[in-house]
Amino acid sequence: MDRAIVEVIRGDRVESLHRVHAVVHDGASVVEAWGDPARVTYPRSSCKMMQALPLVESGAADAAGLTDAHLALACASHQGDAVHTDMVAAWLAAEGLSDDDLRCGAHEPYGTAARDALIRAGEAPCQIHNNCSGKHAGFLTLNRRLGGGADYVGIDHPVQRAVRAAFEEVCEEESVGWAVDGCSAPNFAVSLEGFGRGLARFARAGTDARGTAMRRLRDAMAGHPVMVAGEGRACTGLMRAMDGVAVKTGAEAVFAAILPDANGGPGLGIAVKVEDGATRAAEAVIAALLVRHGALDAAHPEAVRLTKGPITNRRGIVTGGYRVTL
Repeated sequence: MDRAIVEVIRGDRVESLHRVHAVVHDGASVVEAWGDPARVTYPRSSCKMMQALPLVESGAADAAGLTDAHLALACASHQGDAVHTDMVAAWLAAEGLSDDDLRCGAHEPYGTAARDALIRAGEAPCQIHNNCSGKHAGFLTLNRRLGGGADYVGIDHPVQRAVRAAFEEVCEEESVGWAVDGCSAPNFAVSLEGFGRGLARFARAGTDARGTAMRRLRDAMAGHPVMVAGEGRACTGLMRAMDGVAVKTGAEAVFAAILPDANGGPGLGIAVKVEDGATRAAEAVIAALLVRHGALDAAHPEAVRLTKGPITNRRGIVTGGYRVTL
């Protein structure tokens, strides 16, 4: 199949071009696809709602008194702003844990205000500033219920065994392998079609225990978009622009969307992977597909920004834009 294309235009010329694989799935079959639906990839952070399933299904989330905002944070790649780090710190403290119990590693906050505040205070970032610290707080909460050891990111740890089982069951596909993600947790390879199928299952969640857990996570993300990413980020902007749709980005230009009511139907899952790892292309294609399937108004400023631009220079002069071909 032809790949989706994102062209980056400067003046009247195409300056760069990104080739994109994408799948739209209804849970039973592929509705439409571009590129290779069988392409195997690491979903990276775009599958965090699947990684959080055992936290909810096991009863650990309810036992810990986690709110929807906590569940959104468990699915987040956040900015490291105070709204994120304060909640992670309080979450850990309530579990009798601390920053030292995390295994995600530390990095500077993505949010410039939070980063600058640390610099002015002469403080180094902690692990709670890691964009994945909410997911890891969820792992730790699950680990207390499972009774595993301290190194919960190990591939054979009960936490990761539970995550892998949920991931493979939802995608209806046995993972062909795994690799260590940026936050040190395992990330399981899956075909784009399988990933789209799993996302569609979140969109069409039933009333059994798993369906209830999927619906809770999906609705938590859609209901708390700032917890999932932060101000100025595509995930937050897109979810604010829609009603009940959950989206999630991942490193190396993966993007996922869960549409509970697509064009009046029972729901769709959308999975996107850009060959060259360019985030701008993944954002452009996911926005274009959300428009295509009736979830996002094409005239909404966030849709226009991601699919068309404009691209401006340091003086604010418009130098070009984007063109998406599906």
